[in-house]
Amino acid sequence: MILFQLKCDHDHEFEGWFKDSATYEAQSLGGELSCPLCGSVHVGKALMAPRLRTGRQKEQAEQTQKQAALAMATQTALAEIRAHVEKNCEHVGDKFAEEARKIHYGEADARGIYGQATPDEAVELIDEGIDVHALPWLEDHKKN
Repeated sequence: MILFQLKCDHDHEFEGWFKDSATYEAQSLGGELSCPLCGSVHVGKALMAPRLRTGRQKEQAEQTQKQAALAMATQTALAEIRAHVEKNCEHVGDKFAEEARKIHYGEADARGIYGQATPDEAVELIDEGIDVHALPWLEDHKKN
């Protein structure tokens, strides 16, 4: 893992962790980097001061790298789950609770569905014995 100090065309500075320099270059050239403050996609490397690390700072840096790697792996896994659900299930939008009930009670064909439900609707579905799961739904930045 490598840390770069990044800067957008509006002079907002922020940090970005990357697997390696090639990963940064690929994401930069692919327009996949954006400023977390203003959303600008005109992002480049900012000047960084060299860091001299003590033993404790090195341990903290290693821990931070591990956390960043775990966050990337989690984000990748969530993206894979989203792709699988979108490919294999029907999107029913805000009619999720209604459609889940129809399937559960045999009023509609059994099939995989996904959509949105309020927290109260989700609790009601679970109370009725309907198997539902909430998933974090990361934005698909490639579609934007």
